[in-house]
Amino acid sequence: MRIPFFQPRRRDYALEPLTVADSVAVSVLHREDFVRPWTDGEFAALLEQDTVFGYAARETGQGSKPPVGFVLARLAAGEGEILTVAVARTHRRQGLGWQLMDAVLRELHAQRAEALFLEVDETNAPAIGLYRRLGFRQVGHRPNYYRSTEHGPTGALVMRRDLR
Repeated sequence: MRIPFFQPRRRDYALEPLTVADSVAVSVLHREDFVRPWTDGEFAALLEQDTVFGYAARETGQGSKPPVGFVLARLAAGEGEILTVAVARTHRRQGLGWQLMDAVLRELHAQRAEALFLEVDETNAPAIGLYRRLGFRQVGHRPNYYRSTEHGPTGALVMRRDLR
């Protein structure tokens, strides 16, 4: 008996600029993965700054449902920084993290930024792999930067991608 190969359906996502109105929804999503999640007020305060921008991802055909992923970044003095990024657990391994990061890279390219920095928990192998595939390299390490319920205190890898 032959068992047919099962390939899960790839989901399609629409990316749109993050707005202050998304603050509550992204704070809920942020809570899924961060021991010290940011509040909706913290997101709103960041999104009101001229140097901060981001993108929300919604599954296409789902109307105005809350985002299933987002990225928040800052551009100052020709350098970009990823402030935070999150993808709902049920939407991982669909290429959404790549799409969100690609949107930031395109925006920074259009703004003629020279580099993009980020910090990532040294125990987050999937994220580190994604960032390396996107051309980031480790340029530093911050010991005991994050707190994890699973790992306790963990370090942060400081990563950089040159844009020029």
